[in-house]
Amino acid sequence: MTSGRDRVTEESAVALRVDTSLVARAAAGDADAFDLLIRPRLDRLFRMSVAILRSEANARDAVQEACVHAWSYLPRLRDQGRFDAWLSQIVVNACRSQLRHERRVRVREIDVAAMPADEADPALEVVNDAESIAEVEAIRRAFDRLDPATRSLLALHYVEEQPLAEIAAAMGAPVGTIKWRLSNARKALDRALEVERR
Repeated sequence: MTSGRDRVTEESAVALRVDTSLVARAAAGDADAFDLLIRPRLDRLFRMSVAILRSEANARDAVQEACVHAWSYLPRLRDQGRFDAWLSQIVVNACRSQLRHERRVRVREIDVAAMPADEADPALEVVNDAESIAEVEAIRRAFDRLDPATRSLLALHYVEEQPLAEIAAAMGAPVGTIKWRLSNARKALDRALEVERR
């Protein structure tokens, strides 16, 4: 009799084989296989990019740039089983590129949260409590104070809930280093939040 845990492990192994097969087909130039690989990951990549860039428009551009880059360089991926870590690294690099570009060209954007309720995305939660709104704004401003590398790390771990090993692979650093950086990132966010709450 197969236990629930064995069944989940078995299903994960099957999913990995399917992904590896798709990666191999996409690396050989199969655009449909690449589409099947990328589509289920787009929401995650977009959320991660928004967390890093703090702009939906820039996040869309970064994800699009990352997808084009991934398609171009997929034949060079040596370990096809590490596709997700490789793709995450490409997205982080695309976000960094966006941030460098943003420093050169500043454009004022209209915050979606500031739009009237009937025009805003219905999935956005409206917070009515003034204290809650102030706290959310303080956290947003504190997060904006952080450097891009710190925001990337916090976004990967807390927004995307990626395990440390996967973050380490995406950032090209040992797990111990990522733990240390994550600890420092949390402290930096706490310090920035203290400044914003004053």
